[in-house]
Amino acid sequence: MANARITTRMDVRERLFTADEYHRLAEVGILHEDDRVELLDGVIVEMSPIGVSHASCVDRLMALLQRRYGDRAIIRVQGPIRLNMYSEPQPDLSILKPRADFYGGAHPGPSDVLAVIEVADTSLRFDRDVKMPLYARAGIAECWLIDLGTDTVEVFTQPSSTGYLASHVASRGDRLPTHALASIDLTVTDVLGDR
Repeated sequence: MANARITTRMDVRERLFTADEYHRLAEVGILHEDDRVELLDGVIVEMSPIGVSHASCVDRLMALLQRRYGDRAIIRVQGPIRLNMYSEPQPDLSILKPRADFYGGAHPGPSDVLAVIEVADTSLRFDRDVKMPLYARAGIAECWLIDLGTDTVEVFTQPSSTGYLASHVASRGDRLPTHALASIDLTVTDVLGDR
């Protein structure tokens, strides 16, 4: 028995944070206002730095959407939405149902969200593999994933518990195949700007 290998199994349990606990971490100073983090499935995740192209695309979209929607929607830039008790992502843009209080009492929930837009330069895989399924499970009707590396916009629709059941990739010059946002008429070039 001298050569017998003893193996042990350790049961490791993750400690997931609720959205309320996440906010308490900020209240007591563990997280700070300028920390670039978001809560995804109970895990506090550090967000990628915002590059020049990313910031420019978000600003362009904000201006476009604000002109197209006016007071028919609230365009939220990099602000939190509460998907459930364990997830409070901060999408690059959220298009929200209008409310007189501008969501002053609580962050918007899934039923308040018309669409979510994520802009990706270095975060494409994370946005596609982690955030899109999270939005789908919450029932967000439409999500756009703007890929600055390939100059494309992928529009995800038909949310389900396993992810979006449909998506369409549009390139420069193509019209965006929006569903939840059918009242706006945009091309990928409108979104990305001239080269």
